[in-house]
Amino acid sequence: MSTQNEERHLTTEQKKIISVIVLVLFLGFSALVAWFIGKPMISLVSEPEKFRAWVESRGNWGRFIFIGMMMFQVLIALVPGEPLEIGAGYAFGAVEGTILCVIGVTLGSLLVFGLVRRFGMRLVEVFFDTGRIKQLKFLQNEKRLDLITFLVFFLPGTPKDLLTYFVGVTDIKASKFMLIVSVARLPSIITSTVGGSALGIKRYELAAIVFGVTVVISLLGLFIYNRICKHRAKKDKD
Repeated sequence: MSTQNEERHLTTEQKKIISVIVLVLFLGFSALVAWFIGKPMISLVSEPEKFRAWVESRGNWGRFIFIGMMMFQVLIALVPGEPLEIGAGYAFGAVEGTILCVIGVTLGSLLVFGLVRRFGMRLVEVFFDTGRIKQLKFLQNEKRLDLITFLVFFLPGTPKDLLTYFVGVTDIKASKFMLIVSVARLPSIITSTVGGSALGIKRYELAAIVFGVTVVISLLGLFIYNRICKHRAKKDKD
């Protein structure tokens, strides 16, 4: 009997060791990919004319490649998403750029969701420090989880990369999460693609207005997000 328990214990320990090794390798891989692929990718998108020419030279494949770039950005949380969204508006126009961004973000979010469900909180801790993670601890005990998740994804300025990873450790269903991401992230994506599209057609005043309004709304959204986190955290303590 004791031998069986020892074997089970050893098996559990081995699984933990393997899990830690996988996470460390994943972190190292993510850092390398972010540097050697993510950095050049953002540099490319940051030069709108060059990015548009790059997309056009690849025909319809350019759209599939861009969706892959959006998925990559969600998976590797170290890579910022806004330059890609602005580049999409510049290269594809506001409508098509928005559609491509939403598809990429939704697929990338589902991939992250599945990985977090497999590896748990340790995967979240690979990309984010403990302080930021603690801000969202209330979601694990949140009765109105779907509504609150939608709200924090909907608000501009909220840390959506952190939210995407953290939601995987809550009780939310994958189907609901997919719906929330595809709808709630629309406002922030649209403002970026519309601004990018305005740059593409050389309407610089419109672009400046769009980006200016976006900054103000994002600051307001961040303020509301912080209030929600503090209120929910205080409520959990009480």
